[in-house]
Amino acid sequence: MGEVIERSPCVGCEVMMDNRRFIQRLRADMTEAERRLWYHLRDRRLDGFKFRRQQPIDRFIVDFLCVERRLIVEVDGGQHHPAVDAERTAILETAGYFILRFWNDEVLRQTEAVLLRILTTLRAQPDDSA
Repeated sequence: MGEVIERSPCVGCEVMMDNRRFIQRLRADMTEAERRLWYHLRDRRLDGFKFRRQQPIDRFIVDFLCVERRLIVEVDGGQHHPAVDAERTAILETAGYFILRFWNDEVLRQTEAVLLRILTTLRAQPDDSA
C-alpha cells in the first residue's frame, strides 16, 4: 500500500498558520511599553475608538491599528532600524494608513502625552467606517 500524504486544505495555509502562531507569540510577548499602551487602547477605552493589536497588513504586522480611522500606532524599541522603518512606513502610507511611532521609553515615561497625541490624531483622521 502507498503512503498516505496529508495535504493542506488550501494553498498557503501553512504560511497563514505560521503567521497566526507568530502573531499569537507577539501578543504573548509584548514589551512593557506595549502592554501599558494596550491597557489604554483596548475595549474602546480611548474615547470609544476600537483598536486591534498585532494586526497583519500587507506583509507587515503592526503593533496597534484603529481600522475606522486607518491609524497605525507603533511602539519601537532598540530592535528597530530607521531605514527599514522608513520603507515600511512609506508602503503603509501608500496603502492609505497614517502611522504614529513612539519609543518604548516615551510610552513608559509620558503615557498621558502619548495617549493625547493618539487621540488628537484619531479625531483629525477621516472616519473610514462610513
